[in-house]
Parts: sequence; structure tokens; C-alpha cells
Amino acid sequence: MIDESLASRPCPWLALGAEAGDVVISTRVRLARNVRGYPMPWKMSADQRDELEEMLGTRLGQAELEKGMVSERVDALGPRDRQLLVERHLISRELSLGNGRRAVHFSRDEHLAIMTDEEDHLRLQALAPGLQVDSTWSYLNGIDSRIEKLLPYAVSEELGYLTCCPTNVGTGLRVSVMIHVPTLVSTGQITKVATAAAKVGLVLRGFRGEGSEATGDLYQISNQVTLGRSESEILGDVRVMVDKVVEWERGLRKLLLRQSRNDLEDRVWRAWGQLRFARKMGTEEALGHLSSLRLGIHVELLHHLRPALVNELFLLIQPAHLQALVGRELDREERDRQRAAFVRRRLSEAE
Repeated sequence: MIDESLASRPCPWLALGAEAGDVVISTRVRLARNVRGYPMPWKMSADQRDELEEMLGTRLGQAELEKGMVSERVDALGPRDRQLLVERHLISRELSLGNGRRAVHFSRDEHLAIMTDEEDHLRLQALAPGLQVDSTWSYLNGIDSRIEKLLPYAVSEELGYLTCCPTNVGTGLRVSVMIHVPTLVSTGQITKVATAAAKVGLVLRGFRGEGSEATGDLYQISNQVTLGRSESEILGDVRVMVDKVVEWERGLRKLLLRQSRNDLEDRVWRAWGQLRFARKMGTEEALGHLSSLRLGIHVELLHHLRPALVNELFLLIQPAHLQALVGRELDREERDRQRAAFVRRRLSEAE
């Protein structure tokens, strides 16, 4: 069972103060790596997987990556604990639902996470608040170099790092920036963002990553392919696209304040009323209203709320977090009631 305090701790990558924090929630950089001499995870026998997991745990410990690293065998966790790690973006849905022995190693500040035996033998991840593409990449690149000194990576002179999925072959680098774009969504401009991203080899995904729908006006912009692209090219493409989206979203916010202020105020205060007084609320509905509150704060319609509180609520109202905070399993009806009560209490305290 994972540390009970994890569910109540704010995620450092949801902190404020970073560049473009009014639009950009967080920056994530991932690297896919495999160990030479072992089959890909989907082809490994149970004995091979056990042997590799033992070796990876030992080598990662020897690398002394961060002080106080936490290690969890994902296959030994219950469904709620696995989902809690997914909600905190410490593991992927694929690792949560996978088969056989597998693990995650993460720093206590959750800036670094390493998944073992997901789609690839190793998935290295760094998470940071706001728009921090270059510094996050620099940090993870250093971590990768330290691990590579202790592990023989599967590398081809012609192709680069070898991965299970062909789209990751080469650098194995995935850069994802999570954005909050309520006015691009409400004005229908988000489809143009998706089209513009696709033209430069990027993709617009939902809040929970690949295969997920957008929720709470939250999206992720990330690169699709790594083969034939250098790290600097991938980082540059993502950075330029996000800069354009930030400018676009900010411009629309100013335009709506000038031309449709009453509609904007109505949206924000209706959301406040629903969150402040509703007795039942599903996850998707709550995220939608929180999106409106976050918009209201950043266009200076709401002065009594801290934006950090709304960021925290985006996370803490998720099903596994909510059940961990309550301390017991809840069916959907109970979760909806507990979620509404939790949000009412936190907003009342803020008032």
C-alpha cells in the first residue's frame, strides 16, 4: 500500500509562478529506453521479467538519482492505489493495467518518475510546473546519462534508441505540455490549434494523455514522432507551438472581456454557484466548473480565490484521490456526494 499522505499532498507540478502559468499547467518530458540482451516487455517470460526487474531496481538504486526515492511494485498494489498514481501522472494507464511484475520509482517531490516494464523496459519522466521545456529536458537528460553508465541500452548506430513502438525509435523523446485553454474551446478555435499542431508533427491530446478526451478545457500538446528528429528540433517545435497557443488564448480572453463581458461573468459566477452549493457532482462536471473559476481568476473577475487552490482541486476531486481522502471505497453516487461536499468545504474556507 502506498504512503497515505500522498493523496493529500499538492502536486509540485501544479504549483504556480512558472512561465505562462495562466495558460500552461505543466511540462512533461519522457524518454523510452530498453536494455540490451532482453526481449521487449510483451515478449518476456515471467522469469525474464523478474530477472530484469531485480536488475533494474538495483541499478537505479546505485545511480543515486534523487534523495529519498520511493519504489513501488505496481503489480502488488490494489486498483485504487494504482489509479491514484495514474491521477498524479506518476504512472501511465498502461502500466496500471499491465500484466506481470512491474514497478515505479519516483522522487518525493514527484519531479522524477521512472516506470519499469511498461511498453518499454524503462520510461523516464520529469514533470515541472508551467512552461519549462528546456530546463526539464536538461534535467532528465542528466538523469538518463547517469543511468546509461550502469545499464547497457539497446541502441542502433543507424536508428538510435530502439523502442517497442516505431514512433519512439530514435531519440525516444516525448515532450508534452498541458494547457488550459477555455476561450479557445468556447469559441471553437481549438480545432484550428489541432490542425496547426498536426502540420508540424505535433498532436493535441486530452487531459489524461493518449486516447483520452479533453476535460475541463485541459489539453496536452506533444510530439508524435522521434525518428529522424533531433532532441533540439523536437523541443523547439513544441516550444514554438505552445508560445503561439498561449498568445492566442490570452488574446481571446482580452477580446471576450471587451466584447462579451456579461457572458463571461455569467459563466464564471454560475460555475461558482454550482461548486459552492451543489450537493452532488460528477468528475467531468466539476472539472468544467473549475475551469471556469480558473479563467475567472486569471481575467481578474474573481479576486477572493487563489489560483493554486483551483489547481489543487483539479487533482483532489479525481475518484482515487477522493476515496483516499475519505478513507474508504465509494460507489459512484457516494463519490458524487463526497466530491460536492469536499469542494464546498474548500471554497467556503477560501471565502
